[in-house]
Amino acid sequence: MQTNAKEEKKFNRLITVVSIIIPIVVAILFGVKLPNVEPLSFLPPIYATINGLTAVLLLVAVWAIKNGNEKLHQYLMTTNIVLSLLFLVMYIAYHMTSDSTSYGGEGAIKYVYYFILITHIVLSIALIPLVLRTYAKAYLKKFEEHRVLAKYTFPVWLYVAVTGVVVYLMISPYYAY
Repeated sequence: MQTNAKEEKKFNRLITVVSIIIPIVVAILFGVKLPNVEPLSFLPPIYATINGLTAVLLLVAVWAIKNGNEKLHQYLMTTNIVLSLLFLVMYIAYHMTSDSTSYGGEGAIKYVYYFILITHIVLSIALIPLVLRTYAKAYLKKFEEHRVLAKYTFPVWLYVAVTGVVVYLMISPYYAY
């Protein structure tokens, strides 16, 4: 039991560091433009699709665990983490090669767009430690603690995944190709 507590403490330190470093690195890289590199304008629909796939797989993973299929649940959740990392790499690559696109909608829809965008960004940052702690609880076989944390992690992750698609659909008419 002592080893498990030490292992969890190490995980928690690592999770804290990763949860701080990722948003800082993303913010820094968001401001870096690679010179003489063709814009990677094909990436936004790909990473929006990854967000959509993540949302679907999150729902299937919940269905799997509610039906006692722990192996499928574990596989799908690991897949979702990999998809999230893939999204992050593509998102950074796009923004390092392309200018930001301004939303062109007017009126009330503009406020809706910015509300969705801001909540998406804020919750995506909060999601990093939530996902990592939830995953660590399962890895450490602390399944009751995993379940309790997953009740918060799941809706936040689903919201971030779905709003990622919504943000893309709302801004895609304004992309310069």
